[in-house]
Amino acid sequence: MKRNVAFLMLLVVLVLAACGDGNTDGDTDENTGDNGSEPVEITVGASSTPHAEILEEAKPLLEEEGISLSVEQYQDYVLPNDDLETGDLDANYFQHIPYLEGQIEEIGYDFDYIDGIHIEPMGVYSQNITDIDEIENGTEVILSRSVADHGRVLALFEQNGLITLDEDVEKVDAEVSDIVENPHDLTFSADVDAALLPELYFSEEDALVTINTNYAIDADLNPLEDALFIEDDESPYVNVIAVQSEDIDNEVLNELVNVLQSEEIQTYITETYNGAVVPVGGNN
Repeated sequence: MKRNVAFLMLLVVLVLAACGDGNTDGDTDENTGDNGSEPVEITVGASSTPHAEILEEAKPLLEEEGISLSVEQYQDYVLPNDDLETGDLDANYFQHIPYLEGQIEEIGYDFDYIDGIHIEPMGVYSQNITDIDEIENGTEVILSRSVADHGRVLALFEQNGLITLDEDVEKVDAEVSDIVENPHDLTFSADVDAALLPELYFSEEDALVTINTNYAIDADLNPLEDALFIEDDESPYVNVIAVQSEDIDNEVLNELVNVLQSEEIQTYITETYNGAVVPVGGNN
């Protein structure tokens, strides 16, 4: 009887030792998913176009690095930051630097960004106006209520000779009140959600409507062909991967940025969007 008990105890010890050996290798690199361990799962919030599309294209490359990416799509500019703050997202990819900085200042988010991925040039559209010279006095200009876009739009109008801004004001911070010359007596209406701008383009035929490229593409507009005028590729409004500040050096999220800045993804952006979305590389 004692011999049987001793044998059973020895068997239990051997089984436990075998189980312990099986876990050793997986613990060496759990942050990257290497060495046969389970992929690291991350969730990134993104606007449907082009951000989510770009992320979907990057999924196979991330899988090669041991990263499983889940993409949460949004149709507004508020919830992606709210969900990043609560931890429902590991990162988000929908906003440019001035918007992010404005949200940090206004809301108090403890956010930062790892690097830039692309620029979406802002365009000005109209149903009936087909040339800048056709713009009549008193024409309404419709732009989003997002303060971060106001300076961007006004700088674009100034660049095209339609207004002059106070030279003492930084372009990115400019507001309608900073216009010092307005020869066409343009009326600027800034009380519309950005997502609704394409609808106004189709309904307000004689107005000038400023539309963010992602919403223009969603509405089947070609920014390079349909816009009356558009930003050039030197725009400072770079779309970035935003994270909680504590995650700025997170290896997995930095690898996400590396993949999005890779030649394969940057080529995809160039060929897919034909200049309506412009890759920017790294170190922005």
